[in-house]
Amino acid sequence: MDPADGDRQDRIRLTASRALAAMQNGDEEGSLDRLAAVLRDGEGEAKDLMLLLFHECSAMVAELGSGGTAPVKMQVYDDEGHEVSIDDADPPVRTAVRTLLAEVHGDSEAAAEQIEIALSNAEPDEMISVLVQALRWTIKLSAECLSRDLPVPEWISSALED
Repeated sequence: MDPADGDRQDRIRLTASRALAAMQNGDEEGSLDRLAAVLRDGEGEAKDLMLLLFHECSAMVAELGSGGTAPVKMQVYDDEGHEVSIDDADPPVRTAVRTLLAEVHGDSEAAAEQIEIALSNAEPDEMISVLVQALRWTIKLSAECLSRDLPVPEWISSALED
């Protein structure tokens, strides 16, 4: 691996850690600022950040599915808090769900395609919504894994401890 690739991955993981910590600490505005900065820096970093979060969420879903006592259920809600089908959800939420499902089923290529389609067609606010959804899932899934003594990536648990 090229050392520049490792530096890029470290930068992306650091950005994700800081956004997670801000979200966990109730600083949603700070988290959104970090996400907006990634989107401004270019599609490559935004795509890598999203794929990292969805990959980690997928790994935690797999842990919960194999090591947990209850199955993992994905629910989608509208702005009023009512459960809706994925087809009735807002486009950013549909993208997030489809990306996570692709990762959960081991199809990283399809997950990347979902992100690429969204990046090329969505407005920046919609992409931030996808990232926010990924951050929220990361926080919830890691909390559930930790409550069941299942593994959570160190960079996530560290970000959420602060």
